[in-house]
Amino acid sequence: MFCKKCGSIMIPRKEGEKTILQCLKCGYKETAEAVELKEKKNKKDDEIRIVEREDTAMPVIDEICPKCGNDKAYFFTQQTRAGDEPETKFYRCTKCKHTWRDYS
Repeated sequence: MFCKKCGSIMIPRKEGEKTILQCLKCGYKETAEAVELKEKKNKKDDEIRIVEREDTAMPVIDEICPKCGNDKAYFFTQQTRAGDEPETKFYRCTKCKHTWRDYS
């Protein structure tokens, strides 16, 4: 938080049971309650949402699933090692959703 009078950084301090923000340069004081409410509200905005990859967006190729023997699989690549090494190929069975790598 910055001071409204001089623009310097305000430091939180305890005065009795209340927390206040005080400017070290000019001495301006402000209650910290408004700042605490603002921080609590923003924590919800910082949540990370994980969305599973949709199988329908991946191409289907002829590959035999080692788990169920199905002959169709989705295909995708992902960089799992250093940038100067090739991408890793992944397959996902269209029937049982088993995922495996191709090391060749």
